[in-house]
Order: sequence, then C-alpha cells, then structure tokens
Amino acid sequence: MRIYITGISGFLGINLVRYLLQHGYTDIAGIDLVDFTYPERPQVQFFQGDIRDPEAVRRSMEGAHIVVHTAAALPLYSPEDIFSTDVVGTRLLLEEAQALGVERFIHISSTAVYGVPDHHPIYEDDPLNGVGPYGQAKVQAEAVCQEFRQRGMCVPILRPKSFVGPERLGVFAILYEWASEGRNFPMIGSGKNRYQLLDVEDLCQAILACMTLDKERVNDTFNIGAAEFSTMREDFQAVMDEAGFGKRIIPFPAGPAILALKVLEALRLSPLYPWIYETAARDSFVSIEKAQQRLGFQPRYSNREALVRNFRWYLANKERFSGKAGVTHRVPWQQKALGWVKWLF
Repeated sequence: MRIYITGISGFLGINLVRYLLQHGYTDIAGIDLVDFTYPERPQVQFFQGDIRDPEAVRRSMEGAHIVVHTAAALPLYSPEDIFSTDVVGTRLLLEEAQALGVERFIHISSTAVYGVPDHHPIYEDDPLNGVGPYGQAKVQAEAVCQEFRQRGMCVPILRPKSFVGPERLGVFAILYEWASEGRNFPMIGSGKNRYQLLDVEDLCQAILACMTLDKERVNDTFNIGAAEFSTMREDFQAVMDEAGFGKRIIPFPAGPAILALKVLEALRLSPLYPWIYETAARDSFVSIEKAQQRLGFQPRYSNREALVRNFRWYLANKERFSGKAGVTHRVPWQQKALGWVKWLF
C-alpha cells in the first residue's frame, strides 16, 4: 500500500511519516515545496514540488493507494497564496487522485471552518463561517471534497483543533521561549475559558483509522481534539511549571489587549493574526463523540500533556532553530512588538 502525503516536510507530515513507519507502513511518498531534511529521508520517496503544479502532482502521486492531504498555506501567508493553495490546490489533487484511481483521499481541514461560534461544544453539522482568508479557504476546500465524494470517491475529512507535539513551533514557540528563559507569560483575557488542543500523535491515530477502517464508516467528516482539557490558564501554566522557575501566566483584560493588537496589526508589528487574538479569550472546543464512535478514536494526551511534551522537545532542540523565524509551524513566528516587552515579565 503506497501512502502519498502532501506537505510531507511540514510538522504534521513528518510526524505522520514517523507514526506510519512505527506501524509497519514502509511505502511512503510525498510532495512539498520545502526540502525533506529529516533523518527519515532514505525511508520515503520525496518529490520537491508545488501542489498547484499538475505535472508535479501527477508524477509524484502515481502508484498511490491513499492520499493524505496535509499541505496548506497558513494564515500568515498572503490571501492569494492561501486560496490558490488551499482551494485550487485541493481541487487539482482530487482531480489527479480520481484519474489515478486512488482508493481514499484523506483531507486535513481545520476547526477554523466554524469561525467564532456562539455555543460549545461544536458539532460537525454546525454552520461553517470561516473567518478571514484561511478560514474561508478551508470551508471552500471542504466543499470541493464534498463534490468529489458525491462523484463516488472516499474522502474522509478531519477537522483537528490546533495540534502540538515534536517539531511544532509557530506561535507556541513564543510561550516556550519565554518559559525557558524564566519569564512570566501574558495571556489575553482571564484565561478561565476552555480552549481545546490536540497532540499530533492523536491526530495521526485518527488518520490511520481513516486509512484502514471500512470506507462506509470513514467517508464522512469528523472533529478531532483532546478529550481532557481544562482552562487555558491552567493548561498553559503546566508549561511554566515544567520550566521550573516558579513563573506564572499573567492575565490581561481582553478588550484593551485586543485593541492594542489590532493597532499593532495595522502597523505590521503584531506577532499574532486576528483569528488568534480575537478568539484567545473565548471558549473553543468541539465534540469528538462522532470520531470516538465511528473511528474508535481515543486520544492519548490531554492538553497539558501535549503542551509539556512539545515543550520538552523544544528544550532538547532549540539550538537547531535559534535565530530562525517564518510563517510556518516548522519555525518560530516573529515576536515583533512582543519581543520588545519581554524584559517586563
């Protein structure tokens, strides 16, 4: 069984490669714009290319039985790149997969499709109101998947919460850096809201279920998240406690904090994009009952365990990415104005 992974060089891509290898899957191929520089390079067939390039997709996907589509342009990319990658690229991949007779196409979506809902938990049949280019593109990409599902393809859609684990940096690297330096950490709002996360290994578990269970059971849409989570303040405090400096999460009133970040956003000095800072003080959790019942999904890690596991990986590897910054999960995000006030904490 050949498994083809888009975005194979990314955070989810490498964790999925490792998870599949551990479970006895050895015929793995994938495509990414970024080179695959991990130690597992000899164990995969890697193609460096763009999922928006029909020839690159056709050549690299040939012979695949299962496609796992993890590639995406994240919210810090330009709107043009987001829509061309996340919507146009998804359609191109599905067209090629159908033409090549791929058995299953597993699409990794996001709970960003729900926007800012007025109730929790959120269920799979709740309205889709994606906020901003990324959320809107994810909604449109799912519509493309539904179109091909109606054509007879098996297209499971997974909507994971924000997931963390080994190799995850991005916005979480800000928390980990401050904790590792013995600083307190600011939080938007009181931190009493419940904000569900997900360990990447648990997401890989759900992907494997979609690969192996009967098509009738998996050809649907599923929320994926941690089963155990507390308040945002309590879960993030676990990282501060792990750092061992006796530092705390420091809450700030949500209204003034969001206003300040909006001003910084206008000046291109905010380290966060609007969907993060506008929802950070709100509840955000989904029902995973459907995945538990249909996929046998049983998350291994709580929010706290996932965050601490990621933090330990960060401490063991931070010299590798010292001085690097970017817009993907593979590198720390630029702290911009937040970096100027670190000394206050």
